[in-house]
Amino acid sequence: MTQLPEHISIWAELSDVDHELRHVDVDGVRTRVLRAGGGPDLILLHGTGGHLEAYARDIAGLAADFRVTAYDMVGHGWSDLPDRPYTIDVLSDHLIGLMDVLGIETAHLSGESLGGWVAAWTAAHQPGRVARLVLNTPGNIANKPDVMRRLKASTRAAVQDPSDETVRQRVEFLFHHKEMVTDELVNLRRAVYSRPGFVQAIENTLVLQDPEVRKAFAWDPPWVGLITAPTLLLWTDNDPTGGLDEAALLLDWLPNARLHVIKDAGHWPQWEKPAEYLSTHRDFLLLDKEQA
Repeated sequence: MTQLPEHISIWAELSDVDHELRHVDVDGVRTRVLRAGGGPDLILLHGTGGHLEAYARDIAGLAADFRVTAYDMVGHGWSDLPDRPYTIDVLSDHLIGLMDVLGIETAHLSGESLGGWVAAWTAAHQPGRVARLVLNTPGNIANKPDVMRRLKASTRAAVQDPSDETVRQRVEFLFHHKEMVTDELVNLRRAVYSRPGFVQAIENTLVLQDPEVRKAFAWDPPWVGLITAPTLLLWTDNDPTGGLDEAALLLDWLPNARLHVIKDAGHWPQWEKPAEYLSTHRDFLLLDKEQA
């Protein structure tokens, strides 16, 4: 008998976990939310052009220790796509609005890429709402123009022509082990990118890759230094958006931070290395313990 692969499908990952998937109204924005588990609140934030399935391989494991909330940010996934720029303050206000709707006063935040940027901004400007913070490959801390150009070009190409080829290239950009990109994951993102209005929505997201717009929100000591929540920088050794030199910058700017590097992974360690991703969250958020 052939052995089953480690990962079968996104929803099979939740087959033995009680969960709910619904839409809630956040200040007029219909917002898709998945919740599971019990314990301290932990909110997961995806990256640019992403959706809550970015955490499909982690929700069951995290739900053993936390009340997990994963959601599609405004202008993303299957949430509403209002026609306005989705700058970091807008995405942060949407997060706080979601917490209010769900009755969450304080939560741990774990954000990947763009989600890490939003989580950090929220921790700096709404410190009473954030208990602990995990910044998962937040990327391009140094605001490198070439990284911004590559992200804009690959994302725009995939959304304007959501073919298997263009979307697969965009998803593979996130992985060190590109053979782990499944047809299901590519087709899911193709469906998102094919939604009516999504071409304009991604332009509203990519304003953050415009140097002039970015200036107001760029990673910078004056606001990063306001973060008082204990912070874990979760980096990898093959992140295409930023190296360990950028993690060192953040370590200097953050008053209370530590670094953990997941090896042999790219921009999505939560998918490529779920066991280590889960153990680092449990050790940092629950036990305040550093991994060896």
